[in-house]
Amino acid sequence: MRLFDVAEIDAALSYPALIDILDDAFRSEVIAPKRGQYAIERPGEDDAILLTMPAWSGPAAEKPYIGTKILSVFFGNGKRNLPGVLGAYLLMDGTTGRPLAVMDGNRLTLWRTAGASALASRYMSNPEASHMVMVGAGALAPFIIKAHRSVRPLTDIAIWARRPEAAEAVVAELAKDGIEARATTDLEGEVRTADIISCATNATEPLIHGDWLKREAHLDLIGGFTMQMREADADALQRARVVVDSAKAIEEGGDVAVAIAEGSYSADKVAGTLADLCHGRVQGSVEGGGITLFKSVGVALEDLAAAVAVWEHGADRS
Repeated sequence: MRLFDVAEIDAALSYPALIDILDDAFRSEVIAPKRGQYAIERPGEDDAILLTMPAWSGPAAEKPYIGTKILSVFFGNGKRNLPGVLGAYLLMDGTTGRPLAVMDGNRLTLWRTAGASALASRYMSNPEASHMVMVGAGALAPFIIKAHRSVRPLTDIAIWARRPEAAEAVVAELAKDGIEARATTDLEGEVRTADIISCATNATEPLIHGDWLKREAHLDLIGGFTMQMREADADALQRARVVVDSAKAIEEGGDVAVAIAEGSYSADKVAGTLADLCHGRVQGSVEGGGITLFKSVGVALEDLAAAVAVWEHGADRS
């Protein structure tokens, strides 16, 4: 069994190649049971969360695989100088069940989460989108920006964070890869003129308001994955054509699920899922122009697809 660290995962994956792999994965037969989510009580802190996300290839797959991601979310890890989310991915042979590899779960999550975001954008956002606002300056931010740049001709990228120095740090990190971006403290002003707004935060109150969004804006909501988290208000949902990554986003994630629970939005208004987009069962853009919104909470088939890509890249080089 092989261990794949951050460097090996980075060497195996790229955009837009991973976005194409995810597109194919959403069109294929992959079984992904409901995600396990468990609260872990810790004295003096908010409850930690343990997540388990299994998935496996369907019976018709030529080369079947089985995979499971295990993540822990400890909200107090910042004061320990540790990431809030830590985990690992186990990939197994789908014919024999033999363990093949263990991969850095955090890195795999960053790559696939940003890839799925850009996949939805490729179907939903204005093809000529040039102005992007990244809301949040955590580990995901550079990946999201790079993924969206691979599918849209972005020339003006602004980054907003509660701590301006965090936004500046992401700007500096992107500059190392030759990507020009700028930090901003004017969230509303940037959002009002943005073509794409991508949010990856731990916000519990809406940061984005529907009346800020221009007519053909695309809003990408990633951060809220529990019923206590929210990045956009109900007005944003009401004004937009909404697509979710899976039914989980309607039932248990932030934003859409929260709005449904409080009665400010209805589940029957959701246009469809990311799989529906990839299969062509629903249209991503609004005919004649209009606001679009993608809400993700994470789908296990994305992890499996990314892990297989890493494994097969390694096998090709061995």
